[in-house]
Amino acid sequence: MKIRNSLRSAKTRHKDCRIIRRKGRVYIINKTNPRFKARQG
Repeated sequence: MKIRNSLRSAKTRHKDCRIIRRKGRVYIINKTNPRFKARQG
């Protein structure tokens, strides 16, 4: 999992990326390709 300042660039890398907010943090998860995980905050 990468910790990034901007998740917009991470979301455009793959079509299956989803942005999810949990506990004040923003996550990108990808079911088909799990290495595209990222966190912000």
